[in-house]
Amino acid sequence: MAQRNDTAIWSGLFRISAESGQTLQAQIRQAIVAAILDRQIAASMPLPSCRILAEKLGVARGTVVLAFQQLVDQGFLIARERRGHFVNPEVLTTPAKPATKTAESGGQVDWKARRRINATDLALPVKQENWIKSSYPFVYGQFDPGLFPTAEWRECNRMALAVLEIRNWAADMVDRDDPLLIEQIQARLLPRRGIFANPDEIIVTLGAQNALYMLATLLMSKGSKVAMEDPGYPDARSIFQLAGADILPVPVDDQGIETQAIPPDAGFVFTTPSHQCPTMVPLSVERRHELLALAQRNNQIIIEDGYDSQLLDEAPQQALKSLDRSGRVIYVGSMSKTLAPGLRLGYIVASADLVAELRALRRFMLRHPPANNQRAVALFLSLGHHEALVRRLSAAFEERRKRLVHAISAFLPEWRPTDSAGGTSLWLEGPRGIDARSLAEAASARSVIIEPGDRFFHQRDKPTRFMRLGISSIALQHIEPGIRELATAAGRRPAAA
Repeated sequence: MAQRNDTAIWSGLFRISAESGQTLQAQIRQAIVAAILDRQIAASMPLPSCRILAEKLGVARGTVVLAFQQLVDQGFLIARERRGHFVNPEVLTTPAKPATKTAESGGQVDWKARRRINATDLALPVKQENWIKSSYPFVYGQFDPGLFPTAEWRECNRMALAVLEIRNWAADMVDRDDPLLIEQIQARLLPRRGIFANPDEIIVTLGAQNALYMLATLLMSKGSKVAMEDPGYPDARSIFQLAGADILPVPVDDQGIETQAIPPDAGFVFTTPSHQCPTMVPLSVERRHELLALAQRNNQIIIEDGYDSQLLDEAPQQALKSLDRSGRVIYVGSMSKTLAPGLRLGYIVASADLVAELRALRRFMLRHPPANNQRAVALFLSLGHHEALVRRLSAAFEERRKRLVHAISAFLPEWRPTDSAGGTSLWLEGPRGIDARSLAEAASARSVIIEPGDRFFHQRDKPTRFMRLGISSIALQHIEPGIRELATAAGRRPAAA
């Protein structure tokens, strides 16, 4: 029988980290359960004693004792008097995890030949898993833990877990949404941009991307033509391409999308008028009316992405949807830029008949977004927490934006930022010949994270002299030092303070 303190047997089974989001006890349980289900521990092999395992892992013996006891209670382990803990043989009678490879006609499955869409060939996501450990995270779309309303969010989740509240959301809602959340979106979020909608004209989604995917699935097919801003939101472009649509790039200038350049044969126009993605310029009033008139004349559908429209601007403009009189504007909203991107909660505002079709489609995809999250967000809105958060975020972002513009002027004067107010990022154009991807790699070595801008362009030969700097995650006092480090990475010698 193997010795219980044989480190050669147990060294590979435990990866305990104090930086993990799980408690040490939970990590121990997870490691043992994974080893059992992967058939790495035989029923005849005793586990190390609590004392030996605690010494090996550098944790308190009581932590291991509690972990073992819970696994005994759950039926994964059995305790044998004077012999220790063993795997419950009954657990081993269940089928093991399937192998990662399967055979097809005697060989491996050729998934590439079987797939009907080429999702992995489209634009790759920006991967910034360790952004929170970076000293200077100029990342876009993430949150600032220092601004997150932790106490208020916990309060709303506790309220959602009250017995009466659980009865409201625990049942299968099929294709419906939490009526309180719909009411709060209708009364508190939409009027900020001049949109007044009935409850049957609103549907909740798992964020803006889920909204765009549903719209593309329902409305687009092979050969559909979608006019899009160029540069523009790359994930929207990819979603429409997955539906078989052809993308018609439309230039952007300091007034937003150039409406006169929109092809009249486009069936759809996708636009980000509040703050154009990624340049951040708002669509001018004249072009808003021009865009609506052209869409009416050419029988086009406008998909309006108001991804950060809840933030307070110095000169706020009403949504395109608020000016729409023909029902051809579909408004997509998100709470990612205010509450939390990981919450994955957004909504669509459209005519009632289209929303009814979206509900039917959503039922086959995911039925409805988790109702407990919907209720917690509804409570967060109804108690005024979101309104207070928007004011706090808007003030913080405005101060950060001004500090960033000043720092760029001082340390990276050859980079020209777009002249725009509001939003959560800054779009910059560098000198000709600069490669923003190479700069990003050099900056990363100095703990500075930036986003190269080539991914936002449609053409194959993408320009390399653009970058986007986010301000939602970086503290005010870190902005200037971060730009100094970026200037050093770019080969400049920062001026003396």
